[in-house]
Amino acid sequence: MTAILENFSLGRMVGAVEKVRARLLRATAALNHAGVAYAVVGGNAVAAWVVRVDEAAVRNTRDVDILLRRADFDQARQALEAAGFVYRHAASPNIFLDGENATARDAVHIVFANERIKPHETVLSPDVTETEDADGYRILLLEALVRIKLTAWRDKGGIHALQKFRVRDVVYLPNP
Repeated sequence: MTAILENFSLGRMVGAVEKVRARLLRATAALNHAGVAYAVVGGNAVAAWVVRVDEAAVRNTRDVDILLRRADFDQARQALEAAGFVYRHAASPNIFLDGENATARDAVHIVFANERIKPHETVLSPDVTETEDADGYRILLLEALVRIKLTAWRDKGGIHALQKFRVRDVVYLPNP
């Protein structure tokens, strides 16, 4: 397959990041409206925590990862589909494409709370109660996010966590 190179475009680069942000906000607004307990996890959660300390250390991510309880999946599915997402069950994880013509890169990926993400993992994923408000959506607490990243036993996840949480001379104190 031959790729066609487009012209350089800072606008398209910014637009790509904005599409992920809009997807996250649309998905979490739908879940909030439906009363589904959830937490933003993955790269967006990491970025949200990192930006509180060092804006220059934030890196973009291409998709949205949402933690929810398996018992809430049907209600979450209804809410996300009503918001324009298209459900696809992949081998792992369950995903909601951002429209009919979207790919898995343009999706909301579901991670189930209190379960192993991969069979070999020794620690269950956190519960959706381990969250706090973050600019209109629920985000996994820092301790739980580090735990989920470090127990994933994937080079990418472990390196991601080590790079992103390398915060010098900063003490994290949870909000009271």
